[in-house]
Amino acid sequence: MRFAFAAFAALCALAYPAMGEPVSYQAAIARDAAVSETADVTEGSDAATADAALTTEQAELMAGDPDWSASARLYHAGGGGATGNDSLGCRPIAMRTVAVDPRVIPRRTRLFIRETVGLRLADGTRHDGYWYASDTGGAIKGQKIDLYTGHGRGSMQQAMRLNMRTLTIADAGRFDGCPPAWDATPAANMQMASN
Repeated sequence: MRFAFAAFAALCALAYPAMGEPVSYQAAIARDAAVSETADVTEGSDAATADAALTTEQAELMAGDPDWSASARLYHAGGGGATGNDSLGCRPIAMRTVAVDPRVIPRRTRLFIRETVGLRLADGTRHDGYWYASDTGGAIKGQKIDLYTGHGRGSMQQAMRLNMRTLTIADAGRFDGCPPAWDATPAANMQMASN
């Protein structure tokens, strides 16, 4: 019996060479963070913004002073993520719906988040920077926002570089109804706030 166990251990050692010591959770997170920081910079707005053709409104919002800065988190549907409708009773729209603390950022505010302009989306298109404050959450207190990325954990990959970052947010007006789907133009169902 001992011989069989020793032979099995030797076979495993040959088949799976030096796996090393177990890795702590903190070390695995640090390794993952280092890998994500070395990702292609063309995936986010930093490199793409200069090349993107901005509308007059987008250029003004980019150049103006932000109305808020907030620490961003990502959330998704399924697997313990978001389920059902948002706090306005609307279906969340991937890469459009944002959850806010309504004491800081009022619900129904159309937001312009500079860091998301030019962000490459899953279908290959680029984000225009517009998000819609149509959701709230118990863990969202103060200067925090949650960006809805879509269905499943894999949907978060496209926006992972925004997770845990402080983002600059401009008030781009108000919206009625539900956030528009990606096939609609952002201004289609907007009622712009009067300044």
